[in-house]
Amino acid sequence: MEWKRDWGLTARVLLTGFLLFVLYLVFMTVLVLLFPSISIFLIVGLAVVMGLVQFFFSDKLVLWSTGARIIADDEYPELRRSVENLCREADLPMPKIAIMQSPVPNAFATGRSPKHAVVACTDSILRILSKDELDAVLAHELSHVKNRDILTMTLASFVAMIASMIMQSFFFSALFGGNDRENGGAWIVVWILSIIVYALSTLLMLALSRYREFAADRGSALITRNPRALISALNKISGRMEAVPPEAKAKVEGANAFFIIPALSGNTIMELFSTHPPTEKRIAALEKIEAELRGY
Repeated sequence: MEWKRDWGLTARVLLTGFLLFVLYLVFMTVLVLLFPSISIFLIVGLAVVMGLVQFFFSDKLVLWSTGARIIADDEYPELRRSVENLCREADLPMPKIAIMQSPVPNAFATGRSPKHAVVACTDSILRILSKDELDAVLAHELSHVKNRDILTMTLASFVAMIASMIMQSFFFSALFGGNDRENGGAWIVVWILSIIVYALSTLLMLALSRYREFAADRGSALITRNPRALISALNKISGRMEAVPPEAKAKVEGANAFFIIPALSGNTIMELFSTHPPTEKRIAALEKIEAELRGY
């Protein structure tokens, strides 16, 4: 297949990166002006270390947190064959495949690059989807790999990570009497600024995350040439999600940002703070793609 570069995704990545960089510069400038002797470099250094750990070990951390396991070469032969065919079509190296035992029908991809990717799905999604629907879901996850979304979101989270660490360090410093009376006002200003920076950077990341889901849906349609299969799969997954016990969803909600559909009902969180666009909007976008592929 001819993989068409998603210029919308590229533009949003660049714009988000620029805005986060500006936010970072403003934040660091204010900190240095208010506290010229504070060890900003220590905080940034810790954030860099945490970012590197997240970058290099993201696949292992996600698999560990979800309880997913890498399958052997002789397990789930049909699933492996499907992933191999899709990778061949998308010109991607074969990723590791993981299975997650859960009543939550879902799938996700992780890994810092195509060569270090893992595609995982729950055992329940294998039971409820047809082959075409499962191929469409797997192609969606491979599109995340193709677009290097894990790398993008890891880099994008850097500013929020620094703001969060400063918020916590100032909170504990104030709690245990680490700040003096002279700088009390400045500490409050920095704490408020940290909250604002954290909120703004998080909103920027969420907006980027929602668009990358649209981009992965489009990638699935291009790989399979069957957007109708992904529409059907999204409907099935979201419909079945309502019947999943809340305690089962709670066990995996830490991985919601990775899932094809979050393990939450659409009424539990505001759309503004969701990592995914509403399923209805994704289906509407896929219907437009289907019309494009048919030539009208």
